[in-house]
Amino acid sequence: MSILTEQQAKAILDKVIALCKADECSAQLTGSTRGNIRFALNNVSTSGIVDDTELGVQVAFGKRVGTATINEFDDAALERVVRRAEDLARLAPENPEFMPAIGKQAYKPTNTHNAATAAITPEFRAKVAADSIGPCKAENLVAAGFLEDNESFVAFANSNGNFGYQTSTGMDYTCTVRTADGSGSGWVGRNLTDVTRFDASRDIRTAIRKAKDSSDAKALEPGKYTVILEPHAAAGLISFMMFFFDARQADEGRSFLSKKGGGNKLGEQVYDPRVSLWADPADPDVPVLPWDDEGLPRKRMPIIDKGKVVALRYSRYWAKEKGKEADATPGNLIMSGGDKSTADLVRGTEKGILVTRTWYIRMVDPQTVLLTGLTRDGTFYIENGQIKYPLKNFRFNESPVIMLNNIDELGKPVRVSGDESPFAMMIPPMRLRDFTFTSLSDAV
Repeated sequence: MSILTEQQAKAILDKVIALCKADECSAQLTGSTRGNIRFALNNVSTSGIVDDTELGVQVAFGKRVGTATINEFDDAALERVVRRAEDLARLAPENPEFMPAIGKQAYKPTNTHNAATAAITPEFRAKVAADSIGPCKAENLVAAGFLEDNESFVAFANSNGNFGYQTSTGMDYTCTVRTADGSGSGWVGRNLTDVTRFDASRDIRTAIRKAKDSSDAKALEPGKYTVILEPHAAAGLISFMMFFFDARQADEGRSFLSKKGGGNKLGEQVYDPRVSLWADPADPDVPVLPWDDEGLPRKRMPIIDKGKVVALRYSRYWAKEKGKEADATPGNLIMSGGDKSTADLVRGTEKGILVTRTWYIRMVDPQTVLLTGLTRDGTFYIENGQIKYPLKNFRFNESPVIMLNNIDELGKPVRVSGDESPFAMMIPPMRLRDFTFTSLSDAV
């Protein structure tokens, strides 16, 4: 029952809305079939398929809100979950920022479903593991990785007549390769809607090469260096920054986009003119659902244009307070770039450091978006356009705002896996000046 048709989902949601005695009601059905395979120490450790379908109901009496969930869908269960939500709403305090359910919307479908990904079999997953493990064993390396694929649907309705339904697919693959003595580490990750664009036997060579090349790393004094951040490394910092593109945070003085004395920096030049960033639910490389969690329709939304901040997100509540139009929460982020690969950027670098990944990123100062984190899985010294030797990993303290003002060159954007980011992202590799490393890390 995990993937319901539009007709099946609507029939359940219509029953829920009809059962509700509150002032308003919103209901959402979600379901998914998720397959996975995990391997470590060159052996498969777990694999399986998880099916799940859930109904969430939210009701309101005035500004008192209650929510309840259930995974049964017979008539008695539907009435039970609605009554539970109503009971909770009657007990809840009033929400001073309550916003009523949105009215009927028009959604333009996006291409989030791929038949080949939906048809992935256990045999396919086993082959991915074999294609990852085999080449590593052949070179006395150790592989650990995870493949998860999914087909899902979401359907929602409310008492104002709004309704939406769409299916999606996706796959996420990561593999870490270590040398047998643990002194070298490489990594590769792929995140796709269409599995036909994925080849583990090809992609694993990246992780193998970096594992072998990163062994016996040398220490380099921390300081400011020219760096090349691979797309996954840059994505971790940029996604953190995007949480501050909220109009309320900026207006209330809680963001790097706040202005002294009040207001925000909308329309101001904040970044290098080569920086443009936007969201587009229909982008063919990173398609996402055509609505956000509140049911607001997504559309192409420029956020940074040639270094200028051109959009801050207004929630429904803050838009009402400020007399603005509410914006949907973006589901993806796409950044402009050039046409060069990471290897091309390396060839054009006189001296610098190549960073494969950043991780364990944490906030230091929200007013400047100063972040701290670590490099991992392959950090290398570049000289005269060539990788000279591996480096011990660094801790960095850097703001993506400053980082995106210190651009030497941007490469060709590629789709990256999310890690800690809620966004699907297309990010270029980038060569940057004066990136700040503060200390060394012995971890590989």
